[in-house]
Amino acid sequence: MALDRTILVTGAASGIGLATLDALRQQGTRVIAADRDEAGLAVLAAREDGDIHCALLDIGRDETIGCAIDEGVAALGPLGGAVNSAGAGRDLAALDTDAAYFRQLLDINLVGNFVVAREAARRMADTGGSIVNITSVSGLRGNAGRAAYGASKGAMDALTRILAAEWASQGIRVNAVAPGPIDTPLAMRVHSDAVRGQWRSLVPLGRYGRPQEVASSIIFLLDEAMSSYVTGQTLAVDGGFTIGGLQARHA
Repeated sequence: MALDRTILVTGAASGIGLATLDALRQQGTRVIAADRDEAGLAVLAAREDGDIHCALLDIGRDETIGCAIDEGVAALGPLGGAVNSAGAGRDLAALDTDAAYFRQLLDINLVGNFVVAREAARRMADTGGSIVNITSVSGLRGNAGRAAYGASKGAMDALTRILAAEWASQGIRVNAVAPGPIDTPLAMRVHSDAVRGQWRSLVPLGRYGRPQEVASSIIFLLDEAMSSYVTGQTLAVDGGFTIGGLQARHA
């Protein structure tokens, strides 16, 4: 069943954002595809799909976010939801992490995503809707090399709960999806064989996830017919990584 209103997806040109856009379009849902990747947006624009509106958007520049949403709404119709999929991060030891880099990640992964959520909520205040923040298992577990990234994602999980509490009276649900290791183009490029082997050994299902598997969970949280009584939650889509228990019985 198609979602009735327009959905904003940031980070829509690749990875989980692109998989989400494709899943929405398969349902016939209109999508504002926002990204700072001009080449990626050009590929989307080349589809000549009248129900996709491409918006060049850097969420680190918060003064442009409201205008980008308004342009998309003018082209496609009222906003019914938003997916915060844009973000940044890399593995870096805490002792090698300087304050400037830490602030940069907080500005993108926390502040930028907050502004997107706030601007989306302002445009759904009279009609309700659903916001899904893409966080990470690195915000739920103590993953080495993720001091700045994990802190930004953990803060986004907390913000998800706060926004859900504040906006429930306006009919706006706010949830988060926390992916584990997912075979996005970025992961394929930067994860070494040793890193991939470690992830597989720690994930009970024994493999990386696919972007489409994360997108399915996002669609569930966006769809009022399926998740109307779910808000303030973080759903780990991680092959069981966060349960972290014994995987075999021992005498």
